[in-house]
Amino acid sequence: MSALLDVSADVRAEIGEDEAERLLTGDNSPGNYDCTSCRNPGDAVRERTSTVLFVGEETAVLAFAHAACIPSQVVPVSEEQLKGAVRSITGQGSDIAAGAQEAGGQAVLGVTCGLVIVDDELYASLVVEPNGAIARPGSEAAGDEFLPLMIEQGFFPVTSVASAPAELTGWSVLLVGGELHAVLQPGLVGSPSTAWWQAHQPLPVTEGWRNAARQRGKVLLLASPAGTIGTQPREDLLRDALDQAAEGGRLVGAVIPLAGT
Repeated sequence: MSALLDVSADVRAEIGEDEAERLLTGDNSPGNYDCTSCRNPGDAVRERTSTVLFVGEETAVLAFAHAACIPSQVVPVSEEQLKGAVRSITGQGSDIAAGAQEAGGQAVLGVTCGLVIVDDELYASLVVEPNGAIARPGSEAAGDEFLPLMIEQGFFPVTSVASAPAELTGWSVLLVGGELHAVLQPGLVGSPSTAWWQAHQPLPVTEGWRNAARQRGKVLLLASPAGTIGTQPREDLLRDALDQAAEGGRLVGAVIPLAGT
């Protein structure tokens, strides 16, 4: 049975006409699949399905998504990011801080997108804040270990938002079709990247945020303990909250590369 697949011209050019036809006729269709975007089940025979080709320096991975989630497209990523993206979009990541847990359950990370002026330049930023105090796995001690854990993962204390923190290698922000999908972190030695934060559904970002991220090829990631920043309705209020967090020694950050488009 033929599959209800959308194969864009860019994807067709990469995989070739023969493979594209085999997909469309059902010979190589995925049948049932997990959507690379929302991670919910899909059926290529019963519903419109997009082919999404992640292309690295040497390899490429063809994935599938609900057409309602993202269109068929080619997403260029580095070879290391390709491995991490595959792990994250197949649901092997989750919305938790790696190596940390909230008392009584998993710690969910809230992510706010905004534009921040740093060193007189406009940065696309992600502000990360857990929904509760973070404890080390297996630890019964009271207190919040979120900032020490972030620093152990390579992030830098931010004492002033007026200056950009250093770049952090191995991490990346995955943008697909102009929507935020994941923040990837390095795996263990010899292992691919994994999802440190994974959106349950693609997170829309503003055109200004996309343009700033694409123009620079980097994103400013800032993180603070639970209850520090909160949900701010305007970017000027977000900046005020970030400045206060930095002055109080409750902010860490890094500049990390943008992956995808």
